[in-house]
Amino acid sequence: MLPRMEALNILLVPTLQMPKPDADVLARIQDAAGPESTVTIAESPGEAYEAIADADVLLGRIDAPLLARASRLKWVHATTAGADAYLFPEMLGSSVVLSGDKGLVGSHLAETAFGLLLAITRRIAVAVLDGPTSWEKRVGYRMEEFELEGLTMGIVGFGGTGRAIAQRAAGFDMRCLAVDAYPVPNSPHVAEVWGPDRLEELLGQSDVVASGLPLTPTTDRMFDDVRFAQFKRGAIFVNVTRGEICDPDALVRAVTSGQLGGAGLDVAHEEPLPADHPLWTTPNVVMTPHTAGASQLRLGRNLDRFCRNIARFREGQPLEGIIDKKAGF
Repeated sequence: MLPRMEALNILLVPTLQMPKPDADVLARIQDAAGPESTVTIAESPGEAYEAIADADVLLGRIDAPLLARASRLKWVHATTAGADAYLFPEMLGSSVVLSGDKGLVGSHLAETAFGLLLAITRRIAVAVLDGPTSWEKRVGYRMEEFELEGLTMGIVGFGGTGRAIAQRAAGFDMRCLAVDAYPVPNSPHVAEVWGPDRLEELLGQSDVVASGLPLTPTTDRMFDDVRFAQFKRGAIFVNVTRGEICDPDALVRAVTSGQLGGAGLDVAHEEPLPADHPLWTTPNVVMTPHTAGASQLRLGRNLDRFCRNIARFREGQPLEGIIDKKAGF
């Protein structure tokens, strides 16, 4: 149980996902916190550094220097679903509670996953790049295109993103399999969520493998030469969560050899990915620059959660979107 809190000092630190809040956003947070609470926006790193000393709650991004100045801080609500950037040693060793929009970003990540997948299966990516000369190649495109109906979608990591991918895969009349390291519930689209002991079985059956994994010590470079060799030959790999889960050189080798039929990536092990990296020129690899997290609905969903969590925090109740700092997500 969290301690009950009355008046709160809330510090907002704008981020890419949460630009400077407007008056309506401030009013919503103030209403949730109560008139006795104070809501402050840090308009620069220097202002954040000064204001953090009096903050009970922070909405936005925190780093080690800010945390070192935080004498009263009890709770950080992140504006990201992935927690790895927040889990620096000082945060891991602190008693500060961490929550975020975990579970709220699946819809738009899944849309990008399918955009990347369709760019490969329907030859959209190459046709766009070929421009006017595409008409000379249309017969070749048609010989290579295939539809998703009846194929198997294997999802590794069945959290919010994995569930949203399964929902969309079912809409394409795909069969869905899922594996998770934890005993998570199934969904209307996945009858049974397998444990990690059946990962190789999932990979061998799947025509498309989509990652819904967070970045943790266990998942770092999880998809390597050994793992790609377990894929069904010609399968497509899709990753819209964390780039570090994949060994990029192993991925290039798998696609180049034909072991994989292609890859759709919104994330990379190094961002921005250097212009001379072979992933840019490997046929059937389609990439976007870590934009899957964008949605006109995202901030509103997370602010709704944050405002609900203020009431929970003041009452000492468990927070929504809580991040297990030891597990890494």
